[in-house]
Amino acid sequence: MSTHPRFPLLQDAKALICGVANEHSIAYGCAKAFHDLGADLAITYANEKSRQHVAPLARALSASLLLPMDVSRPEQVEAVFQQIGTAWGRLDVLVHSIAWAPKEDLQGGLLNCSAEGFGQAMDISCHSFVRLARHAAPLMKDGGTLFAMSFHGASRVVENYNVMGPVKAALEACARYLAHELGPRGIRVHTISPGPLKTRAASGLKDFDEMLQAAARRAPIGELADITDVGFTCAFLASPEARRLSGETIFVDGGVHIMG
Repeated sequence: MSTHPRFPLLQDAKALICGVANEHSIAYGCAKAFHDLGADLAITYANEKSRQHVAPLARALSASLLLPMDVSRPEQVEAVFQQIGTAWGRLDVLVHSIAWAPKEDLQGGLLNCSAEGFGQAMDISCHSFVRLARHAAPLMKDGGTLFAMSFHGASRVVENYNVMGPVKAALEACARYLAHELGPRGIRVHTISPGPLKTRAASGLKDFDEMLQAAARRAPIGELADITDVGFTCAFLASPEARRLSGETIFVDGGVHIMG
């Protein structure tokens, strides 16, 4: 696919991309795909430490806005959407690619996960999507599309995925309910379920390399998807060509999820 098609699929669309940490992030794959297909970008970074990694990527993608946003800080979330409203007056796409759990709770198995760790994982990885949707919806005056990133550990037991399995299951359920609530406003909601990808967040999972290799062996097409595949899948789903699709969990994993 040409990176600058003659008729860009998302010409002049306004897209907010949350969760870029570096060039290996799923969110970066989404940002690049949206940029290549004509969208104008707003990109957030979690803190000043991450800004040094995100800022060069935002410049390379000609992002109009680069904004700080720690989703656990309501004032930062509100400021992001205020600035988007001022700069653009509208929003067409939101990509939420944010997940976190305390390392000891993530690696210690679900049985030993603390209530505090469970709550933090649920808040940052799941309820933050609901909060962002609440702020995004008023800016999607002519409709729009919301995306959250899941994993097939939400519906199947994946060794060492632990607390993130229930959290991602909740995220997928939230997306379905948001699709129902926001549908009358022309806003569509999807969860994207990539296979294992080498991202900074995934590196916190115990024995992740073994998980990656096992998934690649089981993929019917013989290889896994990458962040570019995820990005272009989101771009299509955000386009007018996918206007009748909502509430879906889309697997972009080389077919791994169909295997027993």
